[in-house]
Amino acid sequence: MSRPGVRLVTWRALRARQRELAALGGWSLVESLPALLSGYLVARAVDEGFLAGRPVNGLAWLGVLAVAVLLGAAATGRTYRSLGAVVEPFRDEVAAQVVRGALRDATRAGGRPDSAAVTRLTHQMEIVRDTFAGLLMVTRGFLFSAGAALLGLLALAPVVAALAAAPLVAGLVVFVAALPAMVTHQRAYVRAGERLGQYAAAALAGHRDVLACGAQTRVTTDVARWVSAQAAAERMLARMAAIRSLSLGIGGWLPLLVLMVTAPWLVERGLTAGAVLGALIYVSTGLQPALHTLVQGLGGGGLRYAVTLENILRTYPMSDDKRPSAPAARSPHCRPPTGPAGRSPAVEVRGLTFGYGPRARPILQNFSLTLADRDHLAVVGPSGAGKSTLAALLAGLVPPQAGTVHLAGATVAEVEPAELARMRVLVPQEAYVFTGSLADNLRYLRPGADDHTLEVALDTLGARPLATRLGGLGASVAPAVLSAGERQLIAAVRAWLAPAPLVVLDEATCHLDPALEATVEVAFARRPGSLVVIAHRISSALRAGRVLVLDGDEPVVGTHEELLIRSATYRVLVGCWDDSVPPHVVSARQG
Repeated sequence: MSRPGVRLVTWRALRARQRELAALGGWSLVESLPALLSGYLVARAVDEGFLAGRPVNGLAWLGVLAVAVLLGAAATGRTYRSLGAVVEPFRDEVAAQVVRGALRDATRAGGRPDSAAVTRLTHQMEIVRDTFAGLLMVTRGFLFSAGAALLGLLALAPVVAALAAAPLVAGLVVFVAALPAMVTHQRAYVRAGERLGQYAAAALAGHRDVLACGAQTRVTTDVARWVSAQAAAERMLARMAAIRSLSLGIGGWLPLLVLMVTAPWLVERGLTAGAVLGALIYVSTGLQPALHTLVQGLGGGGLRYAVTLENILRTYPMSDDKRPSAPAARSPHCRPPTGPAGRSPAVEVRGLTFGYGPRARPILQNFSLTLADRDHLAVVGPSGAGKSTLAALLAGLVPPQAGTVHLAGATVAEVEPAELARMRVLVPQEAYVFTGSLADNLRYLRPGADDHTLEVALDTLGARPLATRLGGLGASVAPAVLSAGERQLIAAVRAWLAPAPLVVLDEATCHLDPALEATVEVAFARRPGSLVVIAHRISSALRAGRVLVLDGDEPVVGTHEELLIRSATYRVLVGCWDDSVPPHVVSARQG
Protein backbone atom coordinates (compact mmCIF):
# COMPACT_ATOMS: atom_id res chain seq x y z
CA MET A 1 0.00 0.00 0.00
CA SER A 2 1.43 3.38 -0.97
CA ARG A 3 1.95 6.07 1.62
CA PRO A 4 0.96 9.51 0.30
CA GLY A 5 3.20 12.38 1.33
CA VAL A 6 2.36 15.92 2.37
CA ARG A 7 1.93 17.21 -1.19
CA LEU A 8 -0.34 14.39 -2.29
CA VAL A 9 -2.46 14.50 0.86
CA THR A 10 -2.84 18.28 0.56
CA TRP A 11 -3.67 18.10 -3.13
CA ARG A 12 -6.22 15.36 -2.48
CA ALA A 13 -7.89 17.46 0.23
CA LEU A 14 -8.12 20.48 -2.08
CA ARG A 15 -9.37 18.47 -5.05
CA ALA A 16 -12.10 16.88 -2.93
CA ARG A 17 -13.49 20.34 -2.08
CA GLN A 18 -13.48 22.11 -5.43
CA ARG A 19 -16.86 23.75 -4.81
CA GLU A 20 -15.72 25.26 -1.51
CA LEU A 21 -12.47 26.42 -3.13
CA ALA A 22 -14.42 28.02 -5.96
CA ALA A 23 -16.49 29.93 -3.42
CA LEU A 24 -13.30 30.98 -1.63
CA GLY A 25 -11.84 32.18 -4.93
CA GLY A 26 -14.98 34.11 -5.87
CA TRP A 27 -15.14 36.00 -2.59
CA SER A 28 -11.39 36.60 -2.76
CA LEU A 29 -11.88 38.20 -6.17
CA VAL A 30 -14.42 40.60 -4.71
CA GLU A 31 -12.14 41.22 -1.74
CA SER A 32 -9.31 42.20 -4.11
CA LEU A 33 -11.32 44.97 -5.79
CA PRO A 34 -9.63 47.74 -3.74
CA ALA A 35 -6.18 46.38 -4.68
CA LEU A 36 -7.21 46.30 -8.35
CA LEU A 37 -8.80 49.76 -8.51
CA SER A 38 -6.96 51.82 -5.88
CA GLY A 39 -4.03 53.07 -7.97
CA TYR A 40 -6.11 53.62 -11.09
CA LEU A 41 -8.87 55.55 -9.28
CA VAL A 42 -6.35 57.68 -7.37
CA ALA A 43 -4.57 58.48 -10.64
CA ARG A 44 -7.89 59.57 -12.23
CA ALA A 45 -8.79 61.60 -9.13
CA VAL A 46 -5.46 63.45 -9.29
CA ASP A 47 -5.17 63.95 -13.07
CA GLU A 48 -8.82 64.55 -13.96
CA GLY A 49 -9.93 66.10 -10.70
CA PHE A 50 -7.63 67.93 -8.33
CA LEU A 51 -4.80 68.87 -10.74
CA ALA A 52 -7.36 69.82 -13.42
CA GLY A 53 -9.14 72.16 -11.03
CA ARG A 54 -12.23 69.96 -10.75
CA PRO A 55 -12.25 68.76 -7.13
CA VAL A 56 -15.79 67.36 -7.44
CA ASN A 57 -14.56 64.93 -10.09
CA GLY A 58 -11.65 63.99 -7.86
CA LEU A 59 -13.96 63.30 -4.94
CA ALA A 60 -16.23 61.25 -7.20
CA TRP A 61 -13.34 59.00 -8.20
CA LEU A 62 -12.39 58.60 -4.56
CA GLY A 63 -16.03 57.78 -3.78
CA VAL A 64 -15.87 54.90 -6.24
CA LEU A 65 -12.77 53.69 -4.39
CA ALA A 66 -14.65 53.88 -1.07
CA VAL A 67 -17.44 51.72 -2.49
CA ALA A 68 -14.83 49.17 -3.64
CA VAL A 69 -13.31 49.14 -0.15
CA LEU A 70 -16.72 48.48 1.42
CA LEU A 71 -17.39 45.63 -1.00
CA GLY A 72 -13.98 44.15 -0.23
CA ALA A 73 -14.61 44.35 3.51
CA ALA A 74 -17.94 42.58 3.15
CA ALA A 75 -16.30 39.84 1.08
CA THR A 76 -13.62 39.28 3.73
CA GLY A 77 -16.13 37.77 6.12
CA ARG A 78 -17.39 35.44 3.43
CA THR A 79 -13.87 34.25 2.65
CA TYR A 80 -13.39 32.99 6.20
CA ARG A 81 -16.66 31.07 6.03
CA SER A 82 -15.53 29.42 2.80
CA LEU A 83 -12.12 28.77 4.34
CA GLY A 84 -13.69 26.84 7.22
CA ALA A 85 -15.57 24.65 4.74
CA VAL A 86 -12.20 23.54 3.32
CA VAL A 87 -10.05 23.34 6.45
CA GLU A 88 -12.30 21.72 9.05
CA PRO A 89 -13.14 18.53 7.07
CA PHE A 90 -9.44 18.09 6.28
CA ARG A 91 -8.58 18.43 9.97
CA ASP A 92 -11.21 15.81 10.80
CA GLU A 93 -9.78 13.38 8.23
CA VAL A 94 -6.24 13.62 9.59
CA ALA A 95 -7.45 13.41 13.21
CA ALA A 96 -9.47 10.28 12.39
CA GLN A 97 -6.37 8.73 10.83
CA VAL A 98 -4.32 9.45 13.96
CA VAL A 99 -6.99 7.81 16.14
CA ARG A 100 -7.25 4.78 13.85
CA GLY A 101 -3.47 4.39 13.74
CA ALA A 102 -3.06 4.73 17.50
CA LEU A 103 -5.80 2.18 18.16
CA ARG A 104 -4.36 -0.20 15.58
CA ASP A 105 -0.88 -0.02 17.12
CA ALA A 106 -2.22 -0.42 20.65
CA THR A 107 -4.50 -3.36 19.91
CA ARG A 108 -2.44 -5.43 17.49
CA ALA A 109 -0.55 -8.46 18.72
CA GLY A 110 2.56 -7.17 20.40
CA GLY A 111 1.32 -3.62 20.20
CA ARG A 112 1.48 -0.99 22.87
CA PRO A 113 -0.17 2.36 23.55
CA ASP A 114 1.63 5.23 21.87
CA SER A 115 1.97 8.10 24.35
CA ALA A 116 2.94 10.47 21.53
CA ALA A 117 -0.48 9.96 19.88
CA VAL A 118 -2.05 12.41 22.33
CA THR A 119 0.44 15.09 21.28
CA ARG A 120 -0.24 14.38 17.61
CA LEU A 121 -3.99 14.52 18.15
CA THR A 122 -3.96 17.77 20.13
CA HIS A 123 -0.95 20.03 19.71
CA GLN A 124 0.29 18.84 16.33
CA MET A 125 -3.25 18.52 14.96
CA GLU A 126 -4.00 22.13 15.84
CA ILE A 127 -0.76 23.18 14.18
CA VAL A 128 -1.82 21.38 11.00
CA ARG A 129 -5.27 22.96 10.99
CA ASP A 130 -4.11 26.50 11.73
CA THR A 131 -1.17 26.43 9.35
CA PHE A 132 -3.22 24.79 6.57
CA ALA A 133 -5.78 27.58 6.90
CA GLY A 134 -3.00 30.18 6.98
CA LEU A 135 -1.35 28.63 3.96
CA LEU A 136 -4.57 28.88 1.95
CA MET A 137 -5.15 32.46 3.03
CA VAL A 138 -1.67 33.74 2.27
CA THR A 139 -1.52 31.92 -1.06
CA ARG A 140 -4.86 33.15 -2.33
CA GLY A 141 -4.10 36.60 -0.85
CA PHE A 142 -0.86 36.83 -2.80
CA LEU A 143 -2.38 35.56 -6.03
CA PHE A 144 -5.33 37.94 -5.94
CA SER A 145 -3.66 40.99 -4.35
CA ALA A 146 -0.43 40.84 -6.32
CA GLY A 147 -2.30 39.90 -9.48
CA ALA A 148 -4.69 42.82 -9.04
CA ALA A 149 -1.82 45.23 -8.40
CA LEU A 150 0.06 44.07 -11.50
CA LEU A 151 -3.07 44.40 -13.62
CA GLY A 152 -3.54 47.90 -12.29
CA LEU A 153 0.05 48.78 -13.14
CA LEU A 154 -0.45 47.44 -16.64
CA ALA A 155 -3.54 49.62 -17.00
CA LEU A 156 -1.49 52.65 -15.98
CA ALA A 157 1.59 51.92 -18.11
CA PRO A 158 3.22 48.62 -19.14
CA VAL A 159 6.71 50.01 -18.48
CA VAL A 160 5.76 50.72 -14.86
CA ALA A 161 4.49 47.17 -14.47
CA ALA A 162 7.80 45.83 -15.81
CA LEU A 163 9.85 48.01 -13.44
CA ALA A 164 7.85 46.74 -10.44
CA ALA A 165 7.60 43.10 -11.51
CA ALA A 166 11.34 42.51 -12.07
CA PRO A 167 12.46 42.94 -8.41
CA LEU A 168 9.30 41.18 -7.23
CA VAL A 169 10.25 38.08 -9.23
CA ALA A 170 13.85 38.31 -7.98
CA GLY A 171 12.66 38.38 -4.36
CA LEU A 172 10.44 35.37 -4.95
CA VAL A 173 13.35 33.46 -6.52
CA VAL A 174 15.54 34.11 -3.46
CA PHE A 175 12.78 32.92 -1.15
CA VAL A 176 11.94 29.78 -3.13
CA ALA A 177 15.63 28.85 -3.38
CA ALA A 178 15.92 28.98 0.42
CA LEU A 179 12.77 26.95 1.10
CA PRO A 180 14.48 23.48 1.14
CA ALA A 181 16.93 24.63 3.81
CA MET A 182 14.06 26.14 5.81
CA VAL A 183 12.13 22.86 5.63
CA THR A 184 15.20 20.92 6.78
CA HIS A 185 15.73 23.12 9.84
CA GLN A 186 12.01 23.15 10.67
CA ARG A 187 11.98 19.34 10.50
CA ALA A 188 15.01 19.16 12.80
CA TYR A 189 13.28 21.48 15.27
CA VAL A 190 10.06 19.42 15.38
CA ARG A 191 11.90 16.11 15.78
CA ALA A 192 14.18 17.52 18.46
CA GLY A 193 11.14 18.60 20.44
CA GLU A 194 9.51 15.21 20.02
CA ARG A 195 12.65 13.36 21.13
CA LEU A 196 12.98 15.63 24.14
CA GLY A 197 9.39 14.91 25.15
CA GLN A 198 9.80 11.16 24.75
CA TYR A 199 13.09 11.03 26.67
CA ALA A 200 11.80 13.24 29.47
CA ALA A 201 8.64 11.12 29.78
CA ALA A 202 10.69 7.93 29.90
CA ALA A 203 13.01 9.39 32.52
CA LEU A 204 10.09 10.44 34.71
CA ALA A 205 8.34 7.10 34.31
CA GLY A 206 11.48 5.23 35.35
CA HIS A 207 12.54 7.52 38.16
CA ARG A 208 12.50 4.70 40.73
CA ASP A 209 14.86 2.62 38.60
CA VAL A 210 17.03 5.68 38.06
CA LEU A 211 17.32 6.23 41.80
CA ALA A 212 17.88 2.55 42.47
CA CYS A 213 20.72 2.40 39.94
CA GLY A 214 22.24 5.71 41.03
CA ALA A 215 21.91 7.02 37.48
CA GLN A 216 20.53 10.46 38.34
CA THR A 217 23.53 12.34 36.95
CA ARG A 218 23.59 10.39 33.70
CA VAL A 219 19.85 10.73 33.07
CA THR A 220 19.91 14.43 33.93
CA THR A 221 22.85 14.93 31.58
CA ASP A 222 21.04 13.11 28.78
CA VAL A 223 17.88 15.19 29.25
CA ALA A 224 19.98 18.36 29.27
CA ARG A 225 21.60 17.23 26.02
CA TRP A 226 18.20 16.90 24.34
CA VAL A 227 17.19 20.31 25.70
CA SER A 228 20.34 21.79 24.17
CA ALA A 229 19.65 20.02 20.89
CA GLN A 230 16.17 21.52 20.69
CA ALA A 231 17.51 24.98 21.58
CA ALA A 232 20.17 24.71 18.85
CA ALA A 233 17.54 23.67 16.30
CA GLU A 234 15.36 26.62 17.28
CA ARG A 235 18.27 29.05 16.98
CA MET A 236 19.09 27.75 13.53
CA LEU A 237 15.45 28.15 12.54
CA ALA A 238 15.50 31.73 13.77
CA ARG A 239 18.49 32.48 11.52
CA MET A 240 16.35 31.62 8.52
CA ALA A 241 14.46 34.86 9.21
CA ALA A 242 17.37 36.70 7.60
CA ILE A 243 16.63 34.97 4.29
CA ARG A 244 13.00 36.04 4.50
CA SER A 245 14.05 39.62 5.24
CA LEU A 246 16.35 39.60 2.22
CA SER A 247 13.62 38.39 -0.11
CA LEU A 248 11.22 41.00 1.30
CA GLY A 249 13.80 43.72 0.77
CA ILE A 250 14.35 42.72 -2.84
CA GLY A 251 10.76 42.02 -3.82
CA GLY A 252 8.90 44.48 -1.59
CA TRP A 253 11.02 47.59 -1.03
CA LEU A 254 13.19 47.60 -4.14
CA PRO A 255 10.19 48.24 -6.49
CA LEU A 256 9.39 51.40 -4.53
CA LEU A 257 12.99 52.57 -4.82
CA VAL A 258 13.04 51.81 -8.54
CA LEU A 259 9.84 53.76 -9.16
CA MET A 260 11.04 56.78 -7.21
CA VAL A 261 14.43 56.79 -8.94
CA THR A 262 12.89 56.42 -12.40
CA ALA A 263 9.99 58.86 -11.76
CA PRO A 264 11.64 61.79 -13.65
CA TRP A 265 12.37 59.54 -16.61
CA LEU A 266 8.80 58.21 -16.57
CA VAL A 267 7.36 61.73 -16.49
CA GLU A 268 9.57 62.70 -19.44
CA ARG A 269 8.06 59.77 -21.35
CA GLY A 270 4.58 61.18 -20.78
CA LEU A 271 3.49 59.51 -17.55
CA THR A 272 1.32 61.86 -15.49
CA ALA A 273 1.87 62.73 -11.86
CA GLY A 274 -1.34 60.91 -10.95
CA ALA A 275 -0.11 57.78 -12.75
CA VAL A 276 3.18 57.90 -10.82
CA LEU A 277 1.26 58.28 -7.56
CA GLY A 278 -1.08 55.45 -8.53
CA ALA A 279 1.89 53.20 -9.32
CA LEU A 280 3.38 53.90 -5.90
CA ILE A 281 0.03 53.06 -4.31
CA TYR A 282 -0.17 49.76 -6.20
CA VAL A 283 3.30 48.80 -5.00
CA SER A 284 2.98 50.00 -1.40
CA THR A 285 -0.57 48.78 -0.72
CA GLY A 286 -0.74 45.83 -3.11
CA LEU A 287 2.52 44.18 -4.10
CA GLN A 288 4.53 44.83 -0.95
CA PRO A 289 1.93 43.62 1.61
CA ALA A 290 1.07 40.60 -0.57
CA LEU A 291 4.72 39.55 -0.78
CA HIS A 292 5.26 40.17 2.93
CA THR A 293 2.25 38.01 3.82
CA LEU A 294 3.35 35.24 1.45
CA VAL A 295 6.95 35.12 2.68
CA GLN A 296 6.05 35.27 6.34
CA GLY A 297 3.21 32.78 5.89
CA LEU A 298 5.17 30.21 3.90
CA GLY A 299 8.38 30.75 5.86
CA GLY A 300 6.59 30.32 9.17
CA GLY A 301 3.25 28.56 9.11
CA GLY A 302 3.86 26.83 5.79
CA LEU A 303 7.02 25.14 7.07
CA ARG A 304 5.33 24.12 10.30
CA TYR A 305 2.45 22.67 8.30
CA ALA A 306 4.67 20.63 5.99
CA VAL A 307 6.92 19.26 8.73
CA THR A 308 4.17 18.58 11.29
CA LEU A 309 1.91 16.83 8.78
CA GLU A 310 4.92 14.89 7.49
CA ASN A 311 5.59 13.73 11.05
CA ILE A 312 1.98 12.59 11.48
CA LEU A 313 1.90 10.80 8.12
CA ARG A 314 5.20 9.08 8.85
CA THR A 315 3.68 7.51 11.96
CA TYR A 316 0.11 7.07 10.72
CA PRO A 317 0.20 7.00 6.91
CA MET A 318 -3.07 7.67 5.10
CA SER A 319 -3.86 4.95 2.57
CA ASP A 320 -4.76 5.86 -0.99
CA ASP A 321 -8.29 4.52 -0.67
CA LYS A 322 -8.69 6.20 2.76
CA ARG A 323 -10.42 3.14 4.13
CA PRO A 324 -9.68 2.68 7.83
CA SER A 325 -7.63 -0.33 8.70
CA ALA A 326 -9.36 -2.65 11.13
CA PRO A 327 -7.42 -2.93 14.40
CA ALA A 328 -5.96 -6.33 15.03
CA ALA A 329 -7.44 -8.06 18.03
CA ARG A 330 -5.03 -8.90 20.82
CA SER A 331 -5.59 -12.39 22.11
CA PRO A 332 -5.20 -12.89 25.85
CA HIS A 333 -4.58 -16.58 25.31
CA CYS A 334 -1.42 -18.48 24.80
CA ARG A 335 -2.32 -19.39 21.19
CA PRO A 336 -3.38 -16.47 18.99
CA PRO A 337 -4.69 -17.10 15.46
CA THR A 338 -2.15 -18.30 12.93
CA GLY A 339 -3.03 -15.63 10.32
CA PRO A 340 -4.68 -15.53 6.94
CA ALA A 341 -4.93 -18.62 4.76
CA GLY A 342 -3.62 -20.85 7.57
CA ARG A 343 -0.13 -19.36 7.41
CA SER A 344 2.22 -20.85 9.99
CA PRO A 345 2.77 -18.76 13.13
CA ALA A 346 6.12 -17.06 13.64
CA VAL A 347 6.99 -19.24 16.66
CA GLU A 348 5.25 -22.40 17.85
CA VAL A 349 6.41 -24.43 20.84
CA ARG A 350 4.74 -27.83 21.30
CA GLY A 351 5.02 -29.94 24.46
CA LEU A 352 8.47 -28.63 25.35
CA THR A 353 10.29 -30.30 28.25
CA PHE A 354 13.81 -29.47 29.40
CA GLY A 355 15.90 -30.06 32.51
CA TYR A 356 19.61 -29.92 33.34
CA GLY A 357 20.24 -33.61 33.88
CA PRO A 358 18.10 -36.77 33.72
CA ARG A 359 17.10 -36.63 37.41
CA ALA A 360 16.86 -32.87 37.76
CA ARG A 361 13.50 -31.22 38.09
CA PRO A 362 12.47 -29.98 34.61
CA ILE A 363 12.65 -26.25 34.20
CA LEU A 364 10.00 -26.48 31.50
CA GLN A 365 7.62 -29.41 31.28
CA ASN A 366 5.08 -29.99 28.51
CA PHE A 367 5.23 -26.30 27.72
CA SER A 368 3.43 -24.89 24.66
CA LEU A 369 3.38 -21.37 23.26
CA THR A 370 2.47 -19.69 19.99
CA LEU A 371 3.67 -16.29 18.78
CA ALA A 372 2.12 -14.61 15.78
CA ASP A 373 3.96 -12.30 13.44
CA ARG A 374 4.65 -8.91 15.11
CA ASP A 375 3.86 -10.43 18.52
CA HIS A 376 5.76 -8.86 21.43
CA LEU A 377 6.24 -11.19 24.40
CA ALA A 378 8.01 -10.36 27.65
CA VAL A 379 9.23 -13.24 29.86
CA VAL A 380 9.48 -12.52 33.59
CA GLY A 381 10.12 -14.55 36.70
CA PRO A 382 12.56 -14.96 39.57
CA SER A 383 16.17 -15.97 39.01
CA GLY A 384 16.55 -19.61 38.01
CA ALA A 385 13.00 -19.91 36.71
CA GLY A 386 14.20 -20.80 33.21
CA LYS A 387 13.94 -17.50 31.33
CA SER A 388 17.34 -17.71 29.65
CA THR A 389 16.84 -21.44 29.07
CA LEU A 390 13.66 -20.67 27.16
CA ALA A 391 15.56 -18.09 25.08
CA ALA A 392 18.20 -20.69 24.19
CA LEU A 393 15.52 -23.25 23.29
CA LEU A 394 13.71 -20.77 21.04
CA ALA A 395 16.99 -19.93 19.33
CA GLY A 396 17.86 -23.59 18.82
CA LEU A 397 21.06 -23.37 20.87
CA VAL A 398 20.10 -26.32 23.08
CA PRO A 399 17.90 -29.29 22.16
CA PRO A 400 14.80 -30.02 24.25
CA GLN A 401 14.39 -33.36 26.02
CA ALA A 402 10.91 -33.58 24.56
CA GLY A 403 8.73 -31.49 22.31
CA THR A 404 9.54 -29.26 19.35
CA VAL A 405 10.20 -25.63 18.50
CA HIS A 406 8.98 -24.38 15.12
CA LEU A 407 10.00 -21.13 13.45
CA ALA A 408 7.78 -20.14 10.51
CA GLY A 409 6.57 -23.72 10.31
CA ALA A 410 10.05 -25.31 10.23
CA THR A 411 11.31 -27.49 13.07
CA VAL A 412 14.39 -25.85 14.60
CA ALA A 413 16.15 -29.17 15.15
CA GLU A 414 15.90 -29.96 11.42
CA VAL A 415 17.04 -26.59 10.07
CA GLU A 416 20.60 -26.12 8.90
CA PRO A 417 22.63 -23.70 11.06
CA ALA A 418 23.08 -21.20 8.21
CA GLU A 419 19.35 -21.13 7.56
CA LEU A 420 18.60 -20.93 11.28
CA ALA A 421 20.82 -17.87 11.54
CA ARG A 422 18.62 -16.16 8.95
CA MET A 423 15.46 -17.04 10.89
CA ARG A 424 16.28 -15.73 14.35
CA VAL A 425 18.78 -13.60 16.24
CA LEU A 426 19.55 -13.92 19.96
CA VAL A 427 21.14 -11.05 21.88
CA PRO A 428 22.52 -12.27 25.23
CA GLN A 429 23.22 -10.23 28.33
CA GLU A 430 26.96 -10.22 27.67
CA ALA A 431 27.06 -8.53 24.29
CA TYR A 432 29.84 -9.45 21.85
CA VAL A 433 31.71 -6.64 20.11
CA PHE A 434 34.82 -7.34 18.09
CA THR A 435 37.80 -5.13 17.30
CA GLY A 436 37.19 -3.30 14.04
CA SER A 437 35.19 -0.36 12.74
CA LEU A 438 31.78 0.50 14.12
CA ALA A 439 30.29 -0.11 10.66
CA ASP A 440 31.80 -3.61 10.51
CA ASN A 441 30.30 -4.44 13.89
CA LEU A 442 26.86 -3.23 12.81
CA ARG A 443 27.01 -5.04 9.45
CA TYR A 444 27.94 -8.37 11.02
CA LEU A 445 24.47 -9.86 10.48
CA ARG A 446 23.64 -7.77 7.40
CA PRO A 447 26.77 -7.37 5.29
CA GLY A 448 25.01 -5.57 2.44
CA ALA A 449 23.67 -2.68 4.53
CA ASP A 450 24.78 0.71 3.20
CA ASP A 451 25.86 3.64 5.38
CA HIS A 452 22.45 5.31 5.20
CA THR A 453 20.79 2.17 6.59
CA LEU A 454 23.31 2.09 9.44
CA GLU A 455 22.69 5.77 10.19
CA VAL A 456 18.94 5.17 10.34
CA ALA A 457 19.48 2.26 12.73
CA LEU A 458 21.68 4.38 15.00
CA ASP A 459 19.05 7.10 15.18
CA THR A 460 16.19 4.66 15.70
CA LEU A 461 17.78 2.91 18.68
CA GLY A 462 19.17 6.06 20.29
CA ALA A 463 22.79 5.14 19.53
CA ARG A 464 23.69 8.35 17.71
CA PRO A 465 25.46 9.90 20.75
CA LEU A 466 27.60 6.77 21.12
CA ALA A 467 28.49 6.73 17.42
CA THR A 468 29.40 10.41 17.57
CA ARG A 469 31.60 9.89 20.62
CA LEU A 470 33.40 7.00 18.93
CA GLY A 471 34.00 9.07 15.80
CA GLY A 472 31.37 7.83 13.33
CA LEU A 473 30.84 4.65 11.37
CA GLY A 474 34.46 4.43 10.26
CA ALA A 475 35.86 4.75 13.76
CA SER A 476 37.73 1.84 15.26
CA VAL A 477 35.99 0.04 18.13
CA ALA A 478 38.03 -1.42 20.98
CA PRO A 479 35.77 -3.67 23.09
CA ALA A 480 37.97 -3.31 26.19
CA VAL A 481 37.38 0.45 26.44
CA LEU A 482 33.62 0.22 25.98
CA SER A 483 31.28 -0.02 28.93
CA ALA A 484 28.89 -2.95 29.24
CA GLY A 485 26.00 -0.69 28.27
CA GLU A 486 27.82 0.58 25.18
CA ARG A 487 28.53 -2.97 24.05
CA GLN A 488 24.90 -3.85 24.59
CA LEU A 489 23.80 -0.88 22.52
CA ILE A 490 26.06 -1.82 19.59
CA ALA A 491 24.79 -5.40 19.75
CA ALA A 492 21.20 -4.16 19.81
CA VAL A 493 21.71 -2.05 16.68
CA ARG A 494 23.37 -5.03 14.98
CA ALA A 495 20.40 -7.28 15.85
CA TRP A 496 17.88 -4.65 14.73
CA LEU A 497 19.57 -4.58 11.32
CA ALA A 498 19.52 -8.37 11.00
CA PRO A 499 16.99 -9.75 8.48
CA ALA A 500 15.85 -12.46 10.91
CA PRO A 501 12.10 -12.27 11.60
CA LEU A 502 12.49 -13.38 15.24
CA VAL A 503 14.51 -11.41 17.80
CA VAL A 504 15.15 -12.72 21.31
CA LEU A 505 16.58 -10.21 23.80
CA ASP A 506 17.92 -12.15 26.79
CA GLU A 507 18.36 -9.31 29.31
CA ALA A 508 20.18 -7.62 26.45
CA THR A 509 19.49 -4.11 27.78
CA CYS A 510 20.14 -4.63 31.49
CA HIS A 511 23.13 -2.24 31.48
CA LEU A 512 21.23 0.56 29.72
CA ASP A 513 19.43 3.28 31.61
CA PRO A 514 15.61 2.92 31.64
CA ALA A 515 14.98 5.62 29.04
CA LEU A 516 17.44 4.16 26.54
CA GLU A 517 16.17 0.65 27.27
CA ALA A 518 12.67 1.84 26.41
CA THR A 519 13.93 3.38 23.15
CA VAL A 520 15.61 0.12 22.15
CA GLU A 521 12.62 -2.06 23.00
CA VAL A 522 10.18 0.24 21.23
CA ALA A 523 12.39 0.16 18.13
CA PHE A 524 12.39 -3.65 18.15
CA ALA A 525 8.63 -3.76 18.78
CA ARG A 526 8.05 -1.65 15.65
CA ARG A 527 10.47 -3.74 13.62
CA PRO A 528 8.83 -6.31 11.31
CA GLY A 529 8.77 -9.77 12.85
CA SER A 530 8.29 -11.08 16.38
CA LEU A 531 10.02 -10.05 19.59
CA VAL A 532 10.73 -11.98 22.80
CA VAL A 533 12.20 -9.98 25.68
CA ILE A 534 13.65 -11.73 28.72
CA ALA A 535 12.81 -8.87 31.05
CA HIS A 536 15.35 -7.28 33.35
CA ARG A 537 12.92 -4.62 34.55
CA ILE A 538 9.17 -4.91 34.96
CA SER A 539 8.83 -1.89 32.66
CA SER A 540 9.68 -4.26 29.80
CA ALA A 541 6.60 -6.29 30.66
CA LEU A 542 4.45 -3.16 30.69
CA ARG A 543 5.58 -2.37 27.14
CA ALA A 544 4.84 -5.87 25.82
CA GLY A 545 1.62 -7.07 24.26
CA ARG A 546 1.67 -10.27 26.33
CA VAL A 547 3.70 -11.48 29.30
CA LEU A 548 4.88 -14.99 30.15
CA VAL A 549 5.46 -15.64 33.86
CA LEU A 550 7.85 -18.49 34.79
CA ASP A 551 8.04 -19.37 38.48
CA GLY A 552 8.69 -23.12 38.68
CA ASP A 553 4.99 -23.98 38.59
CA GLU A 554 2.59 -23.80 35.66
CA PRO A 555 3.67 -20.98 33.30
CA VAL A 556 1.06 -18.25 32.89
CA VAL A 557 0.57 -16.09 29.80
CA GLY A 558 -1.57 -12.98 29.55
CA THR A 559 -1.63 -9.23 29.43
CA HIS A 560 -0.33 -7.10 32.27
CA GLU A 561 -3.85 -6.49 33.57
CA GLU A 562 -4.78 -10.19 33.38
CA LEU A 563 -1.66 -11.34 35.19
CA LEU A 564 -2.22 -8.93 38.05
CA ILE A 565 -5.32 -11.00 38.74
CA ARG A 566 -4.17 -14.48 37.71
CA SER A 567 -0.54 -14.70 38.88
CA ALA A 568 0.65 -14.23 42.44
CA THR A 569 4.25 -14.31 41.25
CA TYR A 570 3.58 -11.47 38.84
CA ARG A 571 1.93 -9.41 41.55
CA VAL A 572 4.99 -9.86 43.73
CA LEU A 573 7.30 -8.84 40.89
CA VAL A 574 5.23 -5.77 40.13
CA GLY A 575 4.99 -4.85 43.77
CA CYS A 576 8.75 -5.09 44.13
CA TRP A 577 9.61 -3.14 40.99
CA ASP A 578 6.79 -0.72 40.43
CA ASP A 579 4.32 1.45 42.34
CA SER A 580 1.46 1.06 39.88
CA VAL A 581 -0.29 -1.85 41.64
CA PRO A 582 -4.10 -1.61 41.68
CA PRO A 583 -5.59 -1.15 45.15
CA HIS A 584 -7.45 -4.46 44.99
CA VAL A 585 -4.17 -6.26 44.21
CA VAL A 586 -2.44 -4.59 47.14
CA SER A 587 -5.28 -5.64 49.42
CA ALA A 588 -5.16 -9.19 48.12
CA ARG A 589 -1.40 -9.40 48.70
CA GLN A 590 -1.68 -8.03 52.21
CA GLY A 591 -4.49 -10.45 53.00
